Amino acid sequence: MRKCCCCLLLLLSLCCRGQIHLWENARGGAGRVTLTPYLPEETIGDGIIVCPGGSYFWLDTRDEGRMVCQWLQREGIAAFLLEYRTAGAFDFIHFSRFLFNGNQHPDMLADIQRAIDYVRCTWGPDRLGVMGFSAGGHLAVLSAEMAETDFTGSAAAPLGPDFVAAIYPVVTLSKKAYVHKRSRRGLLGERRIHDPALQDVLSVEEHVPDDMPPVFLLNCRDDKVVHPHNAELLDSALTAHGIPHLYIAYEQGGHGFGANTEKQTAETATWQAAFMAWLKALKP
Repeated sequence: MRKCCCCLLLLLSLCCRGQIHLWENARGGAGRVTLTPYLPEETIGDGIIVCPGGSYFWLDTRDEGRMVCQWLQREGIAAFLLEYRTAGAFDFIHFSRFLFNGNQHPDMLADIQRAIDYVRCTWGPDRLGVMGFSAGGHLAVLSAEMAETDFTGSAAAPLGPDFVAAIYPVVTLSKKAYVHKRSRRGLLGERRIHDPALQDVLSVEEHVPDDMPPVFLLNCRDDKVVHPHNAELLDSALTAHGIPHLYIAYEQGGHGFGANTEKQTAETATWQAAFMAWLKALKP
């Protein structure tokens, strides 16, 4: 009997570390959307869904994905790596969405909402946050701002995260001087990229709700990929709406370091400890 129980526990452990396909019986891009849990040994308290960056064309599942989840797991947090839909390298090269829709908004938003719904219904964490990097940071903020609209069509749990962490995020899609054009194209597709109304709707600095959850925000002033004013725009918008948040701007560190210590500077190597301190200070 004891041997059977041990085998069962081992099987459950292996299952919990496996990829979960969030859209059952789905074809195309939705069929490839996965959620990978990194569960702590102790009882689950806080949970965080991790959204890697990649300009909405691909995903950095190592530095901004697995390494982040492993760090959170070591901190006793249940982490969930979300591999959401992206346009893909083929479309980046061939501009195929001129002819075919492919993956574009609101697919990515539906994926993060499905992940939030699934985690809440399956594990029921005390608090559930979303942490995103670069374009994933834009998606994390968007998940909080557009939580009142169910893009999944079948959610059973509240879709708004309890907190958001946006790490060197893409923020604006409408301000020409600061927009990250590749992310805008990846999100909107070829036919909608010049739609000013849609660009405004998805510029997260323009639509901060008064009930926005707390936000942890950071970037580097020497970021050569996403203009550093993106984070400054979001910081100003959060301040104007009285949203509790912490904004950290490092002088040096660039972009894309995630949780990879080999890519971090002396400054950016402190961001994970700063996040943990901020999270612990949040009111339950």
